[in-house]
Amino acid sequence: MFIDTHVHLNAEQYEDDLQEVINRALAADVKEMVVVGFDQPTIIRAMELIDKYEFLYAAIGWHPVDAIDCTEEDLLWIEKLAAHPKVVAIGETGLDYYWDKSPKDVQQELLRKQIHLAKRVNLPIVIHNREATEDCVRILQEEHAEEVGGVMHCFSGSVETAEVCIKMNFMISLGGPVTFKNAKKPKEVATAIPLQYLMIETDAPYLAPHPYRGKRNEPSLVPLVAEEIARLKGLPVEEVAQKTTENAHNFFKIQA
Repeated sequence: MFIDTHVHLNAEQYEDDLQEVINRALAADVKEMVVVGFDQPTIIRAMELIDKYEFLYAAIGWHPVDAIDCTEEDLLWIEKLAAHPKVVAIGETGLDYYWDKSPKDVQQELLRKQIHLAKRVNLPIVIHNREATEDCVRILQEEHAEEVGGVMHCFSGSVETAEVCIKMNFMISLGGPVTFKNAKKPKEVATAIPLQYLMIETDAPYLAPHPYRGKRNEPSLVPLVAEEIARLKGLPVEEVAQKTTENAHNFFKIQA
């Protein structure tokens, strides 16, 4: 079986056919999924979904692109919701210097606050990093994020950066880009990083793997990510599926 460790089933792209998307995932042996909420509407929807489906879990936090919109009341609300037994992580949080909606200093402060929140509720952190690796790693180190650990979601950095993150008690999660023909760094990471530190995801509805690149992604396609990692490592896909699922269960404290 597979677990999609980062999926946005709470996105508006699934409003019309969510049950069909879930059915296709289950038919593809994707038996568990972590739904990520990153602002008020998506967190509310994620909480609804984990109460409706026994095989869905949630990560809840505030996205760096929208950091400027986050209030102290929002953080208190997230902290309260984190007591739900199926909330398994805080995030996605992090830094995003590609979009300029939220100033860098506002993003950095919110990341620090969510690391502190994760420590208070004793949950790992889901990190979004886009064009901000140096600051992201520095803040994780300064705030001793290794105390709760986390995952570098849809990792696109170098092998060297992955190794630094692993030393901080972080997992490396690979998604659809590892299947792209021109994706040099993700393929290098998939090859070099031991399987015990890897998880797989779709980030659906975004970043669909080859040969569906550019189309709406969905969790039924996460086996394609596992297949590419298996190819790069010279392993049976069953071994990649088993180990990445075991890693996810341990990381999110999900009872198998």
